Amino acid sequence: MTAAIPLKTLHDFPGGVHPEENKAQSTRTPIATPPLASEYILPLNQHSGAAAQPLVAVGDKVLKGQMLARASGFVSAPVHAPTSGTITAIEMHSVPHWSGLEEPCLILAADGNDRWCELSPVADYTTADQEELVQRIHDAGVVGLGGAGFPAAVKMASRKASKIHTLVVNGAECEPYITADDMLMRERAAQLISGIEILQHLLQPEQVMIGIEDNKQEALQILAEACADKPGIDVYSVPTKYPSGDAQRLIWLLTGKEVPNDARSVDIGILCYNVGTIVAIHDAIIEGKPLISRITTITGEAVSQPQNVEALIGTPAYHLLRFAGLNVDAFDTLIQGGPMMGHTLDTDAVPVTKLTNCLIAGTREEFPPAPPAQACIRCGLCAEACPISLLPQQLYWYAKSQNHDQLEHHNLFDCIECGACSYVCPSSIPLVQYYRAGKDEIRTQKLRSEKAERSRVRFEHRQERLATIEAEKEARRKANAEKARKLKEAKEAAAQSAATGTTEAAPAAVEDDPVKAALARAQARKAARTAGAEAAPAEKPAKPQLSPRQKELKIQLSMAKAQLKKSERALAQMEAGSDQHSTLQSTITQFQQQIAQLQQEYDSAAEAPAVQTKPASTEAVAAKPKKPVLSDAEKKFKIELAMKKAAVKKAERALASAEESNSDDVESLRADLEQKRQEITAFEQSQTQAQPKPEAAEPAPTEIAPAAEAAPKKPSKPVLSDAEKKFKIELAMKKAAVKKAERALTAAQDSGSPDLEALQTDLEQKRQDMATFEQTGG
Repeated sequence: MTAAIPLKTLHDFPGGVHPEENKAQSTRTPIATPPLASEYILPLNQHSGAAAQPLVAVGDKVLKGQMLARASGFVSAPVHAPTSGTITAIEMHSVPHWSGLEEPCLILAADGNDRWCELSPVADYTTADQEELVQRIHDAGVVGLGGAGFPAAVKMASRKASKIHTLVVNGAECEPYITADDMLMRERAAQLISGIEILQHLLQPEQVMIGIEDNKQEALQILAEACADKPGIDVYSVPTKYPSGDAQRLIWLLTGKEVPNDARSVDIGILCYNVGTIVAIHDAIIEGKPLISRITTITGEAVSQPQNVEALIGTPAYHLLRFAGLNVDAFDTLIQGGPMMGHTLDTDAVPVTKLTNCLIAGTREEFPPAPPAQACIRCGLCAEACPISLLPQQLYWYAKSQNHDQLEHHNLFDCIECGACSYVCPSSIPLVQYYRAGKDEIRTQKLRSEKAERSRVRFEHRQERLATIEAEKEARRKANAEKARKLKEAKEAAAQSAATGTTEAAPAAVEDDPVKAALARAQARKAARTAGAEAAPAEKPAKPQLSPRQKELKIQLSMAKAQLKKSERALAQMEAGSDQHSTLQSTITQFQQQIAQLQQEYDSAAEAPAVQTKPASTEAVAAKPKKPVLSDAEKKFKIELAMKKAAVKKAERALASAEESNSDDVESLRADLEQKRQEITAFEQSQTQAQPKPEAAEPAPTEIAPAAEAAPKKPSKPVLSDAEKKFKIELAMKKAAVKKAERALTAAQDSGSPDLEALQTDLEQKRQDMATFEQTGG
């Protein structure tokens, strides 16, 4: 029979306590399997890191071992179904956490069949890809079952950064009452050794050290025999002292090496795994099973059958307590974990999670209420018991006064919250609670500081960006103002040169820009014409003013000539002898006759002297008759007539637009226009008939040119065709567009706008369009 290797006392850690163990009660029977519960509560966060993301919805039917939620980050773990059934809810539910808060949970109603999904074990892990093995461990949801809950695959990933020379297997289980690891090592030593060999294959350590407290003699003997033929795997017996089960304390006990502050064991080439985690790795690789159950100790004086059970993850605590024979009358306190590092639960409706290694149903005599805290007497027992060699008394004062700087200076975050200081305190001060609160306050303060720093950086970047944009705008404004100033100076210089009759070179700044130079030359020519007109007003003959009849005849003559040119071009392109050749020829003849007639009428109207419209003197203005006062009926008539004429003009524009776009409404618009014209005629006739015939009166003396008395009778206004009306409307619209472009260019020149070139190009284009339209006759 092979015995375990006794540990040398050379590496014993300082401090520590020896609380009452209370372990024998739950080791008298083998590991039991409770019956299926009717409902399972599966928290999405049962591990260190980010919570898992659900993959199922309410109403989905699932199988045992099926993944229900996937890992949502690198430090995360998936959640699997502990049995087959139906997802009935995804809601907030109470979980076994010291804060007592609720968390998102999947609610699974068991169907009682306990049917497995398809499993995919690895046939030979020694030939499989190591990354694939690590991914399988990750997908199986394996986390640290010793209490921390850190994902096992994430810890393995650190092997790439540091060479692992020692693998420490933690079987110490120093916490009172808990015997889950002890029973696991007794009954499942083969699976434990298989898991260790998988880790040897992945990590390639030089040695494997299994540390077990000397109060677990049966487990020590079984593992020592199982490792007798396993080279490189040694079983060590360590002294029973709390908290030797802490990973860093166990590493110190076995190797004599201490993990530095703000460092991890992997930084010194050591990895530590709990025995339950290693068995879960074996199940994931060899059997293909995810982590859906764990060994949990059910103990305490309020249960009649203390024992260890293989509890499915998500099983309600009350289901396990009843299985162990809960005495409801004696039941007073429910603790998850041990009495040293565990925490009380407010209800037994919380589920078993991957971190639930023990449930203690205590009576009031077993766990009496804590006595009220008294003042610290500075006895120093807490400092003697601290296994990290901290100063618990100083930490207590600083945490109470919220002196965060001193807390960090005294290495508060090195505290493992083992509770040894609180255990020995004669004043019953809950020291660990102060330390936890201090840690939370420091973390919260750091998060706020980081958030404020990020906000400050974002604000400064925004201010810099806005300042840059404003500087660019200011630079553009200055540049445009400078251009406008130089252009204005060039205009003034050109106007002055034209007025004095000298020709000076334009400034170099204007000559550099061809568009500005052209504008300057145009302004100079305009100024020169204005100056010449002002210099010799008497020499320039007055332009004869056309009568309304002459203006009308001139427009008709221009339109007829444009139509004639258009027909002549069409005739030139048409082949002789075609069907339309003779028709077009006759049309041209008609246009020529019309032009001749209009030209004759225009010449006749031009020979008659125009009526003097402007008063020759102040006396003539004074002799002008007063405008007669209109009655209310006459005013109303004129207003209604103006409105009807405006409606006719609007209908003409609509008809012209429809004809241009080949709209289907041309006929209806034309009919509407004719109706409006007829309404105007009828309205005028009705008003003429309604008015009384005026009595003969002597004409008032007015000064009228003799030519006006002898003027021939005004001919009737010819009726325009639809094409002529359309031409006039479109020509007027193009002229209006040209005037609008000229106003926009003038405004841009005055304000120094950067759009001068575009506006100038747009104006020239509109002028060319208007000239082309006039030449072609539409």
